[in-house]
Amino acid sequence: MKYDGVLFDLDGTLWNATEAIAISWQLALQGAEDIPHPPTVAQLERVMGMTARQLMATLFPHISEERGAELFARCCEVENDYLLRHGGQLYPGVGELLENLRGETALAIVSNCNAEYAPCFLKAHDMEKYFDDWECSGRTGLSKGENIQLVIQRNHLESPVYVGDTLLDYEAAQAARVPFIHAAYGFGQVEGVLAIASPLELLTLLE
Repeated sequence: MKYDGVLFDLDGTLWNATEAIAISWQLALQGAEDIPHPPTVAQLERVMGMTARQLMATLFPHISEERGAELFARCCEVENDYLLRHGGQLYPGVGELLENLRGETALAIVSNCNAEYAPCFLKAHDMEKYFDDWECSGRTGLSKGENIQLVIQRNHLESPVYVGDTLLDYEAAQAARVPFIHAAYGFGQVEGVLAIASPLELLTLLE
């Protein structure tokens, strides 16, 4: 194994939860007169990987930052409850990938999600057995690059790799000074880097 730790982004890398999120946000935003149209699946796909502030500013540029934070908190509460009960869509091969990696290398998640989002993924899909650690901006208030460094330090990793699907993920890996593998089946495009077209392709790259 080339690496002693594999750190994964979540949305667009391990699962696609945009349909479930769209349903939950539609429920959460009922009665919000300043949001006439809740975001569609396509709109949510375009903001996956952003921080809460970036995401709300992109989806609803007409509202204030304070109002965005208020609505985001409401949406997250409904979203987390919905995801915990219904889950999202795992990318094909994710379970087999993690089963193969378990015990071979440390596994962790680093995402720009809210504090309860990653636990929803872990619990809804019985993934807790695979991961040694997870971290997110919603829990620490840090950037993704800083959270990658935090997980590396916490788990005493010497040669980790970060797997993600967007340019923001690549930039975070660069900031943390760790190698990056692009999950090209996800939401974003990153040119000129090592890439996989499906989760199981990662096994060959890690050998």
